[in-house]
Amino acid sequence: MVWEKGFLELRDLIAGGEVSPREAVEGFFERFKETEPEVEAYITPLFEKALDRAKKLEKEKPRGKLWGVPLAVKDNILVEGEKTTCASRILENFVAPYNATVIERILLEGGIVIGKTNMDEFAMGSSTEYSYFKKTRNPWDRERVPGGSSGGSAVAVAVGSAPASLGSDTGGSIRQPASFCGVIGIKPTYGRVSRYGLVAFASSLDQIGVFARRTEDVALLLEAISGYDPKDSTSCKEPVPEFTERLKGGIGGLRIGLPREFFEFEMDRRVEEVFREFISKLKKEGARVREVSLPSVKYAIPAYYIIAPSEASSNLARYDGVKYGYRSAEFGNLLEMYSKTRDEGFGREVKRRIMLGTFALSAGYYDAYYLKAMRVRRLIYDDFMRAFDEVDLIACPTSPTLPFRIGERVEDPIRMYLSDVLTVPVNLAGLPGVSVPIGWIDGLPAGGQLIGKPFDEELLLKVSYVWEQIFPHYSKIPPL
Repeated sequence: MVWEKGFLELRDLIAGGEVSPREAVEGFFERFKETEPEVEAYITPLFEKALDRAKKLEKEKPRGKLWGVPLAVKDNILVEGEKTTCASRILENFVAPYNATVIERILLEGGIVIGKTNMDEFAMGSSTEYSYFKKTRNPWDRERVPGGSSGGSAVAVAVGSAPASLGSDTGGSIRQPASFCGVIGIKPTYGRVSRYGLVAFASSLDQIGVFARRTEDVALLLEAISGYDPKDSTSCKEPVPEFTERLKGGIGGLRIGLPREFFEFEMDRRVEEVFREFISKLKKEGARVREVSLPSVKYAIPAYYIIAPSEASSNLARYDGVKYGYRSAEFGNLLEMYSKTRDEGFGREVKRRIMLGTFALSAGYYDAYYLKAMRVRRLIYDDFMRAFDEVDLIACPTSPTLPFRIGERVEDPIRMYLSDVLTVPVNLAGLPGVSVPIGWIDGLPAGGQLIGKPFDEELLLKVSYVWEQIFPHYSKIPPL
């Protein structure tokens, strides 16, 4: 069946004339109709429009890396003429006036967008429970969360209603749901992929990345969306490697570092055991493993929850009911319109983070909180750089736990925030990180995280490719 094909495999079948773009879209549309009632991965399905684009592509000469291949997009990435809600009431009816740079690049390469996926509101969450519209469910156990904030994108790939998808990652929002859903998810180096057209949460941390079931699929889509963009001042003029051409090759002599401090955090014993087995198998392939120290990472969560809410407070100030988005129906004056619009339009978690950030940036507290957190951020980066003098990459579990139950952490924000204790340091340091499935525990997936030097996504993908030859996780489909 078409939906069982990988992203790259499907691209090659379309290029060879064995499958048409229309047949590809129809195949995933059928799978969407089978799975969506159980998992609720999408906010805005776009299959009908995708079929129209597929029919147009069939009349043209094939060109581009993604010709005729469908993919899903997280609903905080602008697609011109389509709703971009960020899973928030305040943007419930907002229609994007232009394409994000990543969407322009996908369309230029012949790709087809088949839908906008569910997420935590404004990407603030670790479970996709904070969406205004619906709760996406984990396909391995519908009573559990898929992770967040890119839960819909991870689930769409896991169940096969999309062969690949785009997400965004501010503190683990690609890697943690990839771990919870049993797929691969990569957050590139900050600046590798343009953020133009990504609705901002925390601008110094946000980065667009990719989900897929196979490494070659991740490599292909990442290759297509990467590269310098003059519209994004944080975009880097770093050459984009041909990731898909450089996957193969052994890992003999590869130096892997295990950070001592990561294993001092509270962690499910079973997750650690599966991770140790993962490392043991990489050692058999010729990798050399040693312990490294990242002493400042114990401050990562406190620093992150000052920096990210502070930037969110600033970025979300634009949603005031004046120019676009939701506006309260009843108000007496301009100030009341602002306050009632924001109170009614934002959910609890978003309001919580706005208040945290506003407090941290307020007069008399900026130096004590935000400035100190930024100094800690630099210490974390320096720790990583010292470790990379000794090793080629760093490895740890992606999440300290297995997917937790829906509702289990919603009323305990600190416990929810600690879901990202192993992923947040990577964002603070601006490094690339990938989560790969490393095993199943009682039917639930566990992920291993590989962290690389700046702009060394190539090595992470190479190790991921070697791993899936040993452990073909991509062949395991959730039992819907």
